[in-house]
Amino acid sequence: MKKWYAVMGDPIAHSLSPFMHETWFREHGLDAAYIPLHVEPQKLGQAFEGLKILGVSGFNVTLPHKQAILPLLDTIDETAKAMNAVNTVVFDGKQFTGFNTDGDGFVQSLLVHPVDKQSRVLLIGAGGAARGIAHALKRAGFSSVVIANRTQAKAEELAAEISGQALTLEEAETALGEFGAIIQTTSVGLDKNQALPISLTHLNPSSLAADIIYNPITTPFLQEAEKKGCTTLNGVGMFVYQGAIAFEKWTGIKPDSQKMISIITDKLGGHYVNQ
Repeated sequence: MKKWYAVMGDPIAHSLSPFMHETWFREHGLDAAYIPLHVEPQKLGQAFEGLKILGVSGFNVTLPHKQAILPLLDTIDETAKAMNAVNTVVFDGKQFTGFNTDGDGFVQSLLVHPVDKQSRVLLIGAGGAARGIAHALKRAGFSSVVIANRTQAKAEELAAEISGQALTLEEAETALGEFGAIIQTTSVGLDKNQALPISLTHLNPSSLAADIIYNPITTPFLQEAEKKGCTTLNGVGMFVYQGAIAFEKWTGIKPDSQKMISIITDKLGGHYVNQ
């Protein structure tokens, strides 16, 4: 019987997850399919029930459902529980278990660059992806992680979880030159015409600027950081690495991430330089 997987999000049209997983299925001779599903927040419960009825083997969850999906699942992995966010769901024939592969995927892509783990790291945003990255940074040994978010209470909550620090967006803008890495985790960059999440006036040219968005491959945030002379990191590496972890959980097969990063970058019209 053919297995099938899915990704749920709102929006979802930009996602390259179907292309990536279908490519890996073909490369490994697996009789399986991967389907993108546009699911509005108020319909998440109905959509999940539909997946169960139709026999889904596993699925991914993207914005804005990474936290809302938690109470619907049978079990939650300890790491995902600590992050309070799920992006990968595995069905073992009896239970649906939630995992979070976002954070580890991002850190794998970040560590390709010479980033000092003792330097201050600024995380812009406090949503599901930010939670995963914040916890993964701490597990990887980054000693000073600072959270800045539009809603201050959410920044403070996440900062408390990782023994970090919370700043307002205005405070982060003023102190921007103090950070060795600035990581943009909000959905602002999905629209090329949207404003930056914060002003980059005080950005230090020696800092690394990262945006977890991969489509478009170069967001306004990264374009502005490049003008300042910064090394930049787009979201392709995180996207591929987190997907590879999910793929292995579903199939037991570890796919070729480096090859896929090159393919995705080329598909988006960029050049793969993160090696």
